[in-house]
Amino acid sequence: MRADAIASRLIEGLYSEALLLADETRAYFDQGNASEREGLTPAERVLFACEALKASTRLMQVIGWLLMRKAEAAGEVPVTDPSDPGRRLEEVPAIDADALARFPARGRQLVLAGFDLHQRVARIDQGDAAQEPSQSPARALLHRLERSI
Repeated sequence: MRADAIASRLIEGLYSEALLLADETRAYFDQGNASEREGLTPAERVLFACEALKASTRLMQVIGWLLMRKAEAAGEVPVTDPSDPGRRLEEVPAIDADALARFPARGRQLVLAGFDLHQRVARIDQGDAAQEPSQSPARALLHRLERSI
């Protein structure tokens, strides 16, 4: 399997995961947790809302980054320099561990899943920016193999 095909499948898988997680997170924070929120103090509800906003922001950044990679792969937009700051996944605020510890289990699970997904995509983004294709012997060999097939 070609490296481009592997990268494309990885992006598609992450994109599907991000969409599903975003939908679950939105549903939970919008409507699915009313009974769980009743057990929170007013201060905890504010913390809950702040973490919900950060969770949504993380997921939207991941989805945007993945959409751009999909558009580049499809030739819909020009491929840009991986080290271009406008192409990079933005850093996000850290999770408030104290607030998260007070959340209902499902809310905590969704926040942590979104944070994990953002970290995984950030590692891919950092690898893209750090790697110069012309300087990678392995990538050069892959390109030579692809041309010979």
